[in-house]
Amino acid sequence: MTVKKQIHLGAHFPGVNNTTVWSDPRSGSQTDFASFVHFAQNAERGLMDFVFLAEGLRLREHRGRIHDLDVVGRPDTFTVLAALAAVTSRIGLAGTINTTYNEPYELASQFASLDHLSAGRAAWNMVTTSDAFTGENFRRGGFLPREQRYERAAEVVAVTRALWDSAQGDSSGTGIEHHGPHFDVRGGFPLSPSPQGHPVLIQAGDSAQGRDFAAATADAIFTLHGTLEAGRAFYADVKARLPQHGRSAADLKVLPGVTFVLGDTDGDAHEEAARIRRQQVSPQTAIAFLEQVWGRELSEYDPDGPLPDVEPDVDNVSITRGRVRHARDPRAVAQEWRDYAAAHGGLSIREVVIEKTGRQSFIGTPRTVAAQMDEFVQRDACDGFILVPHLTPGGLDRFVAEVVPELQDRGSYRTEYPGPTLRDHLGLRHPHAPLTRKESA
Repeated sequence: MTVKKQIHLGAHFPGVNNTTVWSDPRSGSQTDFASFVHFAQNAERGLMDFVFLAEGLRLREHRGRIHDLDVVGRPDTFTVLAALAAVTSRIGLAGTINTTYNEPYELASQFASLDHLSAGRAAWNMVTTSDAFTGENFRRGGFLPREQRYERAAEVVAVTRALWDSAQGDSSGTGIEHHGPHFDVRGGFPLSPSPQGHPVLIQAGDSAQGRDFAAATADAIFTLHGTLEAGRAFYADVKARLPQHGRSAADLKVLPGVTFVLGDTDGDAHEEAARIRRQQVSPQTAIAFLEQVWGRELSEYDPDGPLPDVEPDVDNVSITRGRVRHARDPRAVAQEWRDYAAAHGGLSIREVVIEKTGRQSFIGTPRTVAAQMDEFVQRDACDGFILVPHLTPGGLDRFVAEVVPELQDRGSYRTEYPGPTLRDHLGLRHPHAPLTRKESA
């Protein structure tokens, strides 16, 4: 009998993104600790690998005003995860912390402390930021040219790992001595080895630089892809990069971020999904997305009318400060949107934005969604998913109650946790364990 690949699941806490639907009467607080507890404990009941907190270092501005999808209220990541460690027992605790604005020694201490407090369940989602707008909140400005972001990130991770490693067997107390282009660090590490050796490292990125960085350093990569074929291509590409870094395919889990909508019938689910997308993309939000591509003030355009005939202003792409949604040539994006609108019967601005800015989504009955997810994993489009629900804090409730049992019935999802640590959940080696003969082949 063939043993099926097991699906890994993480859960992204909703609240700071363009997915959360605040107008839904079931929507709750994104700052009340009870919301975090509900979400994390439900994910743990669903035997998920980890819960995942996003990062927001500055409120984004669109044409000089706070963007209407941004929210005031982002509790400190380490504070929330440490508190969640006390009210959960198995679920992994993943936090997004920037490599551009933080120091290796601080990061090593904070994540090792969380790993100790949670008995081996800590994870670090490593991200970079290139914009000076965010850096204005930091003493040194924080701005780095795009090409230097990953250089600094690689050095941050290397020094952080060296500090963790020094705790493994450094009885001299001298610790490490590092001199590089970004950091000079010399000294001992104040903590004993944490339960996982190293907290799990997650990398968010789809670019060629991001893929290389993940292949060299990460245990999991948080990615985006819209189709089974695109997922398989990404999966094959990233896994093929691992051997040059002395790593095996099992050492890096590919976990795309996905949404889901459940219904009693597939038709009901698709109707609900359409309703949710219209809530996520209001008329005002559609114009804001459009302005980010066109680099122009377009408030006079009707969201239910056609796309503009005017060409994008290529010198004013960053009309939204704090986040670049479209790194590609805006003229190419605009033409792609026009072609898409024409090919689908003349879609309006809002309809195009709804279609072109959504995540990969699984829609249908719990059985249908389970089958769709299973196909992606069994056909090597990914190793699992990071679920991005649209409701805070109950967005996982029906998934845990109805989809998880379907996945278990298919033989592709665990019925109990395999061990106490997040590395156990993800099937990852201890950082200092050698490759087996099978893994290195």
